[in-house]
Amino acid sequence: MTSQAQTPPEHAVDASQLTAASRLQAAPLPPSCQEAIFKTKEKFPTTRYTVPDEPWNAALNAVANLSEEDQALLTESACATWNTWAVRNGAAVATELDNRYRNAAAPACNKWTVATLATIRNHVSEVPAEYKPQEEAAKRIWKEVMTKLSTTAADPACRTAYTKAQAGW
Repeated sequence: MTSQAQTPPEHAVDASQLTAASRLQAAPLPPSCQEAIFKTKEKFPTTRYTVPDEPWNAALNAVANLSEEDQALLTESACATWNTWAVRNGAAVATELDNRYRNAAAPACNKWTVATLATIRNHVSEVPAEYKPQEEAAKRIWKEVMTKLSTTAADPACRTAYTKAQAGW
């Protein structure tokens, strides 16, 4: 039996995403930061790995509600640095994400957390120094999202996966 790749509907838009997107667009986000947030999937062309809607929507809401301090980290230069790194390393990272996702235990939320964290941990030392302050904000967002989902996810196995993923990288 072969595992068929899960292809999300490119993150179908729901009401919470529209709210988050409108708040993000209302904030003066540099273009490279908008690209970093909304075009990441294009930089990491996976075939199996997918981000479930629940954490994707929660992450968008968390980004839309960033503190002023964290918003100040989202500079054109820092986001451009991230985008350049992601393009250069995207194919290798995508392959790793796909392999880890395929090998992780179901359900999809667990496959996603296991693949994401292991891949981040493997590549975190390669991220350019200019992006490091944003990485700290990303870690806070990750923890916030995983903490929220660990109590609100509908599936008990997903709540467990998100609880385990709270520590992040």
